[in-house]
Amino acid sequence: MEERSPGGEGKSPAGRLVVGVDDSEQARRALACAAAIAEERGWELRIVHGWHISYPAAPFVVPPVDIQQAGRSVADSMVARLELEVLGETPAIEVSRRVEEGSPAGLLVEESRNASLLVVGSRGRGGFASLTLGSVSSACVHHAHCPVLVLRGK
Repeated sequence: MEERSPGGEGKSPAGRLVVGVDDSEQARRALACAAAIAEERGWELRIVHGWHISYPAAPFVVPPVDIQQAGRSVADSMVARLELEVLGETPAIEVSRRVEEGSPAGLLVEESRNASLLVVGSRGRGGFASLTLGSVSSACVHHAHCPVLVLRGK
């Protein structure tokens, strides 16, 4: 992989590593690995989390805006907690976050346009479940605009 030095506004594409996270052990491992690579290369680390709320079919008891705000709050808190657990209070690298309602795979593929590397964990659901649920890591491998590192198993 060719390394380029940062330049212009923010970091150049070669100076950014994107990592997808959720609230799983695989995400913790992916974040730790991504942080180590970013620190070694002097790259910015971009933490990305996509979330979605399935709305009930019955009439809302809680207004949709309140449900979205609660979902956003939970997602923000989860990512902040994960970042603190894995990176500590004062990371040795530049860290930014994107926490947004939307498809995790779609957000990661979009973020990969400005990245040198995309790191994701894989739960390895396999079999029928992976066919019906889809696979974030598989979508990233097939559609990302940069190299992808998928961490599997232990």
